[in-house]
Amino acid sequence: MASRYPDLAGQGVLITGGGSGIGAALVAAFCAEGARVAFLDIAETESRALVAQLAETAAHRPHFIKADLRDIAALRGAIDEAISVLGGIRVLVNNAARDDRQELDAIEPDGWDESQAVNLRHQFFAAQAAVPAMRRGGGGAIVNFSSIAYLLNMGELPAYATAKAGIIGLTKSLAGKLGPDNIRVNAILPGMVLTERQKRLWVDEADAAAGIERQCLKRSLVAEDMVGPCLFLASDASAAITAQTLIADGGML
Repeated sequence: MASRYPDLAGQGVLITGGGSGIGAALVAAFCAEGARVAFLDIAETESRALVAQLAETAAHRPHFIKADLRDIAALRGAIDEAISVLGGIRVLVNNAARDDRQELDAIEPDGWDESQAVNLRHQFFAAQAAVPAMRRGGGGAIVNFSSIAYLLNMGELPAYATAKAGIIGLTKSLAGKLGPDNIRVNAILPGMVLTERQKRLWVDEADAAAGIERQCLKRSLVAEDMVGPCLFLASDASAAITAQTLIADGGML
């Protein structure tokens, strides 16, 4: 039986990139815990379909806000909307990312900056916008999604790997700053999670098999495998844990 976290019931939870993949699994999981969930995404069709699906069973219908997280003004406005709708924020999950492949010789400054905006910059500004509401509520938890990609010497991901490494530094810095406010900040490093996007764009059957061979656990990881670590770090079960990184990779490293 999956663990339950009753302290999350009724709490305001904001998830970025919640319309599909790992984000959608997280939205569903927090809804199942009875949390009041808002999520941001640029993909409207998938996001509205997720809301319709979860509205049938969730104690609180999730609230979708369309936002391009590269636009910091739009991000701030979306978080203000989420705070208003939820009545506050107890948990922020910085999940949104895009692992584009890039050739070293072809990267231009605009492409580099785009990757940082999509994968790193918005995590800081989302935290900045959410923290005042957490302070008013007496504390909270921020869970930042990084990746083991920056530890694997993957030559086709220089900008993405840099951003994911930067998230660890951001996590440590925010934890130091926000600890006195009873706000905990931790990071999750997923391994090779086979979302539909990954299978469509990057990972074929041979790649998946090679990844499983490197893992201790001999199965493909799926989005739902990230649910338990995230709920744990968001809940009071991890009340003494902050400034930490949790690797969830099936034992690849």
